[in-house]
Amino acid sequence: MSNSLASDSPAADSPSRRYLVAAAVAGASAIMIGAFGAHGLQSYLPETGIDAETVERRLGQFETGARYHLAHAIGLLVLALSSLSPTRVFRLAFALMIAGIVLFSGSLYVLVLTNTPLLGAITPLGGTSWIVGWILIAFCQRSQPGMR
Repeated sequence: MSNSLASDSPAADSPSRRYLVAAAVAGASAIMIGAFGAHGLQSYLPETGIDAETVERRLGQFETGARYHLAHAIGLLVLALSSLSPTRVFRLAFALMIAGIVLFSGSLYVLVLTNTPLLGAITPLGGTSWIVGWILIAFCQRSQPGMR
């Protein structure tokens, strides 16, 4: 019996499928982390003993991380579904988008949860990864018709 969520065909493990899975994981994790930020973080942070002003600043930082995480998950999905050829430039752009999520959003999440401002020094590396990734997308080539 065939599983409706998976396929035994070669296309099930194709590069485009892996890009789609990566985009889906990025999107799902953005929603889960954003939900935690919206529903659990506000009660968690005061319990850590930080002052009210810092709590507000940390909530804003977490929200920024979640917003950019979701925006770039959508960007990954668009890339995965695009007709761009999975060339070396495409793969690098895709990898830089993922690195940006980990470095930018991830550093903000950990900064907020641990109240470790030093982690803010990592955040710009993620932003730089995104900038370079977006620029590289401009150099990606479209697939020939029928080549996906």
